[in-house]
Amino acid sequence: MALSAGTRRTVACVLVGLGAALLVAALMIPTYTVSKVAKTPLDLEITTIAENQKGEESLVLDSKSLTSGDGAAVVNKDVPLISQRFVTVEEPSDADEMTLQAGTTLRRTDVQGDTGLLTAAIDRVTISRTTGMPVDDEPNGSIAVTVNNEGSVMEPVQHTGIGYRFPIGTEKKTYPYFDINVRESFDANFIEETEINNMKVYRFQMTVPVTSTWDVVQSPTNRLTLPAAKWGVEGGDAPVTMTRYYTNVRDLWVEPQTGTVIKGGESIHLFYGRSGDKPEVTALKSHLVFDEATVESQIAIAKENTDKLSLFGRVVPIVFGVLGVLALLAGLFLGFRGGGTAAHATPRGARPTPAPTAAPDNAAATRWDGDDAPTTQFPRGDYDAPTEQIDIDKRP
Repeated sequence: MALSAGTRRTVACVLVGLGAALLVAALMIPTYTVSKVAKTPLDLEITTIAENQKGEESLVLDSKSLTSGDGAAVVNKDVPLISQRFVTVEEPSDADEMTLQAGTTLRRTDVQGDTGLLTAAIDRVTISRTTGMPVDDEPNGSIAVTVNNEGSVMEPVQHTGIGYRFPIGTEKKTYPYFDINVRESFDANFIEETEINNMKVYRFQMTVPVTSTWDVVQSPTNRLTLPAAKWGVEGGDAPVTMTRYYTNVRDLWVEPQTGTVIKGGESIHLFYGRSGDKPEVTALKSHLVFDEATVESQIAIAKENTDKLSLFGRVVPIVFGVLGVLALLAGLFLGFRGGGTAAHATPRGARPTPAPTAAPDNAAATRWDGDDAPTTQFPRGDYDAPTEQIDIDKRP
């Protein structure tokens, strides 16, 4: 059934309005909605496991040999190590900021029970959900430095660089990266763009220079005074004080759209020495890298978030744009079509003029004018009988 002119105009207006709205939405979604979606999720829970690399040096000081027994301290070789980190989101967290808590342990797997635990730390920091940088509040984080019968004791620590997440939209540039062991940030420099399991990643590398751990935390294990013989240096029973130093080269492979660390590795070196430029007794030296299961898990997390960004940043705007153009064109077409010249209306009160038809020969009638001259013939019955014109000036 054909639409009336009024209905066509209404439908055309609705289609034009809908098309315009869809086109506006297609333009706004990438700039507004994506900015709301492009944030680190608040339900984040990440477990990463790193292992020492087979065939590479892995040394661990036997702490018991350092404080007891005869002879010099013993450094074990080819020690299997595993580092585990569990990251969760804690309060305070909101639409723009989130607090991350990371519990990290390093243990040797060739020793049973707690005796295999080498280091443990709990780190808390409040960061921006988009940049990954710590917030400006002071303090913006804390680190557990000791453990007693009541649990870990957190000490306020001001964080100054990224640590667990890179920014949404990571760039090929240098970022400050926070190292919780020395509580300072160092440059994580962009090295290269590469792929891990068919996912594009940016590789960054940072180097922590040799740093005295005693200057960071004055823990008893960070500075020891022992007989020279125990240190394995000349001097016999003469006391020698040594400080524990720390250095590290950390590699990070980051998925750039989401800032997810796909793979991480660190070449850590802890040693005792009378100065930082001369290692004398190794405390820990190993190259630890995410295992394959962790890499796959991180890739899955990155893909989930990149799919969400792609949906709102590309797919939805394209669909809305196409639908908007189609609705706009349909509305304009219908509007112009409905705006053509309408049929002439019959004046109110006038009789419609019927179309002339051929009259049969026996039905012809003659109409007379005032001069009694015959004029055009019309079909009988279609018009009133001719009216005689009366001359009012004529007298009888």
